[in-house]
Amino acid sequence: MTHDCIVVGGGPAGLMAAAAAAERGARVLLLDKGNKLGRKLAISGGGRCNVTNNKEPADIIRNIPGNGRFLYSPFATFDNRDIIRFFESLGVALKEEDDGRMFPVANRAQAVVNALLDRIRSLQVDIRVHTPVESLLFEDDRVVGVRLSSGEKIHAGTVVIAVGGKSVPQTGSTGDGYPWAEAAGHTITDLFPTEVPLTSDESFIRDKELQGLSLQGVTLTVINPKGKKVISHTGDMIFTHFGLSGPIALRCSQFVVKILSAFPTDHVRIELDWFPQRTIDSLNSELETEWLARRKKSAKTILRNLLPERAVPLLLREAALSEDVTLDNRPKGNWQELLRLLKAFPIRITGTLSIEKAFVTGGGVHLKEIVPKTMESKKKQGLYFAGEVLDIHGYTGGYNITAAFSTGYTAGVHAAEKSLTPGFQR
Repeated sequence: MTHDCIVVGGGPAGLMAAAAAAERGARVLLLDKGNKLGRKLAISGGGRCNVTNNKEPADIIRNIPGNGRFLYSPFATFDNRDIIRFFESLGVALKEEDDGRMFPVANRAQAVVNALLDRIRSLQVDIRVHTPVESLLFEDDRVVGVRLSSGEKIHAGTVVIAVGGKSVPQTGSTGDGYPWAEAAGHTITDLFPTEVPLTSDESFIRDKELQGLSLQGVTLTVINPKGKKVISHTGDMIFTHFGLSGPIALRCSQFVVKILSAFPTDHVRIELDWFPQRTIDSLNSELETEWLARRKKSAKTILRNLLPERAVPLLLREAALSEDVTLDNRPKGNWQELLRLLKAFPIRITGTLSIEKAFVTGGGVHLKEIVPKTMESKKKQGLYFAGEVLDIHGYTGGYNITAAFSTGYTAGVHAAEKSLTPGFQR
């Protein structure tokens, strides 16, 4: 069988690219080195698959701090609302949860995977798994196909690279696309982990004093070495045996990595606001009122009504206050320090876990070398890129998968149209 378009990679971007290209009438070959398609989709969203986010498209882009503005053009072809309509047209009922996240009503990621697979099979996409690609085939300024690891050459008019980044390698994302892109003349920007837990060498972390303690509705702020606040995120987090994890810690991770790269420092200061909705004065007033009513109670007892019990000894120690101090004999300076720590508790962050432990890969194929309206390479005709292999990264919450589906669909549409253009040589 002669193919018009080859799609390499069976993740969200690749599956969507294959569907879009086949819908346009192209004869599509989908290649994946693994034993089955949709592995990353099947484990996403805790096994429920957060297929997109229902915010306004401009808000989606604001939640993709890694070059999100590039997506304005792909979104003009296929945005988050189109993603919702696409899956509902395939019989996948969706529901909206907190912060706009869209999940299948069935609460099963496999329902999303199955719908996509059924769609591409109905469009007669030729699927080959256990088929690793070794390299791309070029003739002068254009791509003409791929060479498999087995030595087999497969020719096609266009090729879409959608093999992901280097995060979650157990799903097959092991960075295969970067050398192929470089062989085509592309620049790969520095790769780094994003949406990844933070590491710390603080003694209370090493001693596992707060390990497993979850906090809700707190704020983490990243401070650069010049004392400037870089970013703040409010939500949930958890202390671990190595540092910090949870949604807001993950969202801070890319900024930690960038500071460590940009400044001659071995750590980054993060401040934890335990009560972002309250001022120091209101906290002081609340504690004073309660303490006046229970004058003989110790600071430790009073603080337990406001804070998680395990956090109280640490905060008192950092403020140099005795756990047994009472209202009448508390040192005012130390009390003010305690209040300050409730609003800006410093945590020394030494870095993050590895890129393989990250949810998302930062860096990738340089976007200045990609045509945003089509996702085609500016270096080689007929070569397209989609998904996490590109230098696009966002927060968790349906934003990265939206970028993958949007760029995948856009790449598939235009790869099909080019391959079917009269006079386009194959």
